[in-house]
Amino acid sequence: MFKVLGLMSGTSLDGLDMAYCHFWQEQDTWEFEIRQCTAINYNKALYNKLKNAIHLSESEHSQLHLEYGVWLGERAKEFLHSHDLTVDFVASHGHTSHHRPEEGYTFQLGDGQKLANTSGQKVICDFRSLDVKLGGQGAPLVPIGDELLLARYSFCLNLGGISNISFHKDGKRLAFDIGMANMPLNHITGKIGLKYDAGGQRAKRGKLLPEVLQQLNALEYYQLPYPKSTGFEWFSQKVRPLIDTTHAAPEDLLHTVIHHNAEQIAAIIKKENPGTDSTLLVTGGGAFNTFFVNTLREKLKNVCTVVIPPEKFIAYKEAMVFAFMGVLRELGEDNVLASVTGARRNSSSGVIFYPC
Repeated sequence: MFKVLGLMSGTSLDGLDMAYCHFWQEQDTWEFEIRQCTAINYNKALYNKLKNAIHLSESEHSQLHLEYGVWLGERAKEFLHSHDLTVDFVASHGHTSHHRPEEGYTFQLGDGQKLANTSGQKVICDFRSLDVKLGGQGAPLVPIGDELLLARYSFCLNLGGISNISFHKDGKRLAFDIGMANMPLNHITGKIGLKYDAGGQRAKRGKLLPEVLQQLNALEYYQLPYPKSTGFEWFSQKVRPLIDTTHAAPEDLLHTVIHHNAEQIAAIIKKENPGTDSTLLVTGGGAFNTFFVNTLREKLKNVCTVVIPPEKFIAYKEAMVFAFMGVLRELGEDNVLASVTGARRNSSSGVIFYPC
């Protein structure tokens, strides 16, 4: 059995997710349990540093990489101590500041050596870089967990800052970033002083903006073949200007963006011709947005059953999967799938650091 603490910070910048997990094998099948978990919100200063990391100079970015590694190590040490836990290692995703796989570059903040030194634990991190060097997108990575831990579901959808989906087809796992999820929603609510639209209540009160919906659906990214991935750069360059130049009530923008998101998700599932008994597992922060989920259910009526798992699993699936990726790296087994990322081959990704 492996005991691992998984750390995850997503593009929505809603904080650090920490999941202490057990993994074991039964008759060549992997099993898991999330034993303890918590989420730590970023204070305003750290939130702004991470949000604006893409604009920092090289020296400032390097300093933030070190500082954030120390911060992650402190949080890991506090968590393990407060729950009296022992681990084989900490597996950290870090926080993505740059993601330009077409240029052969991706970077996740949170220096592994600083994290190891501060936490006093062995650390496995930097799960994306090797795949990008192999010509892949370096994303999405979570599908390895879908393939080995959650194969009973037809589709696995994550609604974080962006939306990504994975499914098994023609003997292999396919996955890609569909497009947006919480990132534009949180951007809209941020303008009125809210971190997010709880339950989608404001969005529910809004009305559809047909012209905006058409503009969003016409974004070039949606026409690209997969595998493909996207991130903050695409949002800031292509999506945010469209939102910011639309003079409409926040409720109407929220309502329209959710319909847009749900339409894009539904289009992919319909394209893959699911069977009558197909299921769609929905996790990530967007699964807590009732209006988003209900809109998605409406667009998938008679196509696919939308499954919302228990709250703990919704919130901590990604942290759990990165913990599992650490297990596979420890065993020297593939944890990044070329069928998902478009790389030249599968890889066992992750860099190992020991405290010193």
